[in-house]
Amino acid sequence: MGKDFKSSNPNNKQRPNRGVQKSRNNRGNRGGIGSKKYTKPKTTITNHRLEGIFILKTGKEESLVTLNLNPGESVYGEKRVSIEEQVSLPDGTNTQPKKIEYRIWNIFRSKLGAAIINGIENIYMKPGSKVLYLGAANGTTISHVSDLIGEDGIVYGVEISKRSGRDLINMAKKRPNLVPIIDDARKPYNYRFLIPTLVDCIFADVAQPDQARIIGINAEHFLKDKGGFVFSIKANCVDSTLEPEVVFSNQIKVLKTFGLYAKEQVTLEPYERGHAVVSGIYKRKNVIKKYDEKDENEDNNENDENDENGDKEDKKDKKVEKVKEKKSKKSKKKNEEDDDE
Repeated sequence: MGKDFKSSNPNNKQRPNRGVQKSRNNRGNRGGIGSKKYTKPKTTITNHRLEGIFILKTGKEESLVTLNLNPGESVYGEKRVSIEEQVSLPDGTNTQPKKIEYRIWNIFRSKLGAAIINGIENIYMKPGSKVLYLGAANGTTISHVSDLIGEDGIVYGVEISKRSGRDLINMAKKRPNLVPIIDDARKPYNYRFLIPTLVDCIFADVAQPDQARIIGINAEHFLKDKGGFVFSIKANCVDSTLEPEVVFSNQIKVLKTFGLYAKEQVTLEPYERGHAVVSGIYKRKNVIKKYDEKDENEDNNENDENDENGDKEDKKDKKVEKVKEKKSKKSKKKNEEDDDE
């Protein structure tokens, strides 16, 4: 026979409630979430100093965003934010709210975004610009460039990898201002017929030892005179034995041989190690030659004028000398006649 279970409370009396019984409605005494009402932080959009880029503020956090050219879809899994903005009607009297979608720019996956955060002053891109993008890859950064330039602009994306090129082509189907070019950036003559006009800016993100030469030969083919360039330099791809600062200065010297003059340089730390972004102005060599020829012609004209003036002065001096000689001869004759008398 088993032993009968004996409870520790033989009288089966209900234990007294130790502590104060709290009502469910009085949640404030216990603290926690119920103590205060949760309010979502306000989200606001402000213009960035660079045209076509915006700043999203949610509470204390700030992030770069671009206006989504293809609302409802993300490109590389980035977050999207929709904000209601008041849009004025054509008559100018009433306003109606309209939702506008922005895409958050992940600066840890974009060298151009990291350069903007680190304070680059000019990227030579704005709404309506024509841009040549070398090294478009899967379309992470070029999608934001597509947003930045808007419907009136156009961006040509060059990518050598066929696998990445498929993603680029699929993205271009939904973005009318993006032209994918699956070709080698070292051979710009292969795709010259796809770019009918000169572009306003070239952005290069090509991790190759001759990356400065690549942007240089493309500038000679497609970049307009006094156009801008943005060049992402990866030091380890050029020379892993040298310090990054030495590599950056050497690449800038190579750019000068192609007429690309750097105006500013920004490092990408802490987002990218051993990287820098250089931006500047392009001056075409044939235009420089024309300017030099004009200067030479002006100098030659000035020299010719100076020679003519010198010849005139010499002639005047000769005439004066002849007149003096005649006067001296006359005076000698008079003196001789006086002596004879």
